[in-house]
Amino acid sequence: MEYVILAVVIAVVAVGAIAGLVVSGRRRQQLPPKSQAPVITAPPTPREPAVGEESAPPTEEPRRTVEEVELPAAPEEEATAPAEPAAPSIEVPEPTAGRLVRLRSRLSRSQNSLGKGLLSLLSREHLDEDTWEEIEDTLLTADVGVTPTQELVERLRTRVKVLGTRTPDELRALLREELVELIGKDADRTVRSTKHAEGPAVVLVVGVNGVGKTTTTGKLARVLVADGRSVVLGAADTFRAAAADQLQTWGERVGARTVRGPEGGDPASVAFDAVKEGIAEGVDTVLVDTAGRLHTKTGLMDELGKVKRVVEKHGPVDEVLLVLDATTGQNGLVQARVFAEVVDITGIVLTKLDGTAKGGIVIAVQRELGVPVKLIGLGEGADDLAPFEPGAFVDALIGD
Repeated sequence: MEYVILAVVIAVVAVGAIAGLVVSGRRRQQLPPKSQAPVITAPPTPREPAVGEESAPPTEEPRRTVEEVELPAAPEEEATAPAEPAAPSIEVPEPTAGRLVRLRSRLSRSQNSLGKGLLSLLSREHLDEDTWEEIEDTLLTADVGVTPTQELVERLRTRVKVLGTRTPDELRALLREELVELIGKDADRTVRSTKHAEGPAVVLVVGVNGVGKTTTTGKLARVLVADGRSVVLGAADTFRAAAADQLQTWGERVGARTVRGPEGGDPASVAFDAVKEGIAEGVDTVLVDTAGRLHTKTGLMDELGKVKRVVEKHGPVDEVLLVLDATTGQNGLVQARVFAEVVDITGIVLTKLDGTAKGGIVIAVQRELGVPVKLIGLGEGADDLAPFEPGAFVDALIGD
């Protein structure tokens, strides 16, 4: 019994020892480790954000005054002469011979209303009074004029009766012959532009505003150059700012010199200087573009007469060409009368003939002034001014 009790006591003691060891081990695990003294380090030195070596703190550099700074030596420039502006290229105008034939298609409007209209009427089987009245109306609508129309109708009546049977070819030949006769095939239509003993030929170009007078002067210069003439241009239209520049441009294109004066200056003085320059250079022709003045302004018309008188101090004026707008029809005849009273018109230039069906103005204006049409304008191109040829003109009107 004593042994049993002793064994129990020993077991209890052993269990208690073991339990104490377990509790002691758990407490050791839960206790925090012993703290160590913190290590104190110096804060980092602040730095400027930069890249590479530029992050280094700036250093003081010695500064120099403006006087101490040496400027770089200027590069040595080569001594070269200033470049001269390139001379404008000189154009060679196409020959004037046969130019009207080449431009005949431009008269299609007049051909349809006048030429083909007359042929259609004359081709009717019976030409009664109503038909002849239609023929008269066609001619009057084309601005042939009352008197020339009556003459032409009377001649056609007579010849148709004599002819009897009328084939299309016979009618065309008949109409061509009568129209050429009415226009005048024997008139001298040469523009007098040949140099003579007194000096160069002088050509005055006159007309009202808007008829294309300055452009016509420039185109006429091309016509003369194409025919082998040397030309000086006189910009006597000093009242329109762009006129002198426009004429000078035309002259430069064909190598002709332009004499001009101050804007608003005396036109007679410019014309006088142009002829003087033409004499000095020994050219063939001097073309003087006068101001486009209204025919209702008496004072301005008198000034045109003054231009002519001043120019004649050098020598005679060989040509006075009146520029008329063909599209104005009978109104152009009023202008023609007034100009003819101030200066002696020697020839007519009809412009814009390609834009009208009134080809008969050629006949009417010649009858009104008693002077021939010498040039006609058939377009806006530089070489669309053609010497007038009655036969070629009528052929263009009546067609093939």
